[in-house]
Amino acid sequence: MKAFISTSDGLRLVDRSRPVPNPTEILVRTRAVGVNRIDLHSLATTTDQIIGMEWSGEVVEVGAECRGFTVGDRVMGTGPAAYSEYVVTDYGRAVPIPKQDVDWAASASSTLGLQTMHDALVTRGRLRPGHAVLIQGAASVMGLIGMQIAKVLGARLVLGTSGHAERRGKLKDFGCDVAIDSSQEGWSRKVLDATENNGADIIVDNVSGAAFNQCMAAAAFEGRIVNVGRLGGATAPFDFNLHALRRLEYIGVTFRTRSVEQVRSLNSRMMEDLGQMLSEGGPQVPIARRFAFDQASEALDTLRRSEHFGKLVLEL
Repeated sequence: MKAFISTSDGLRLVDRSRPVPNPTEILVRTRAVGVNRIDLHSLATTTDQIIGMEWSGEVVEVGAECRGFTVGDRVMGTGPAAYSEYVVTDYGRAVPIPKQDVDWAASASSTLGLQTMHDALVTRGRLRPGHAVLIQGAASVMGLIGMQIAKVLGARLVLGTSGHAERRGKLKDFGCDVAIDSSQEGWSRKVLDATENNGADIIVDNVSGAAFNQCMAAAAFEGRIVNVGRLGGATAPFDFNLHALRRLEYIGVTFRTRSVEQVRSLNSRMMEDLGQMLSEGGPQVPIARRFAFDQASEALDTLRRSEHFGKLVLEL
């Protein structure tokens, strides 16, 4: 099969043996691959490994201990080595595609966001109907999916930040009630104004970095801030007094340190809570550009420049 690996000379297309699923894995013929920022990190590690984390396709082989899947099923999922013609993943990381008319690119764009944002909002953020939710970095695909999940699960008010005026103007189409200009100094005041000075019960932070203290200022007393992304930087000054005064919980999440059983559990909870959304085709994710599989380098260059709104997808 054809696959893309990270090397000291950059991305390289190679021939690799088709993977063989273990008893708890499914083998999938890939139809589309979602392009994510973690792919740029994988490319920089130069390990000669296949990169990629998100895909959609058809099941061609099922391990003896797998549950819920048969050959021919249409699925989307997450797992390592997505930039290839065939992928394997634990059955508990895959999500059935119930619609007969499949847009493989849209499906490949959804799974990582669904799993990550449901976990951040519901399991870690303890979202309940009536809560006010703020998505920091709302114009990212993670943010767009997160706002839709919050709305579907009963958030009273969904707020989203973006420092880009054109993208900010599109947020309402993805469940955002109040769009906040995060390029303005003291933008947390706008959040407080919109929430009758209460602040956001849950903040999902896709940015971190220097903007983090503004997130704390925008949070409700005893609010939860969930650290999902570090687009604005992995380190920054931290206002410990503000953290203590607002009695905040600051919660970190990642897939990298979770066990197989933990990932199965979070995926199962996501599918249970968002069954209706999935049956209707999943969350709305704008496809910024579709690339042929052999255009992976061009897709990653486009991602690196951040000149797009929505998802970049490789189609096979």
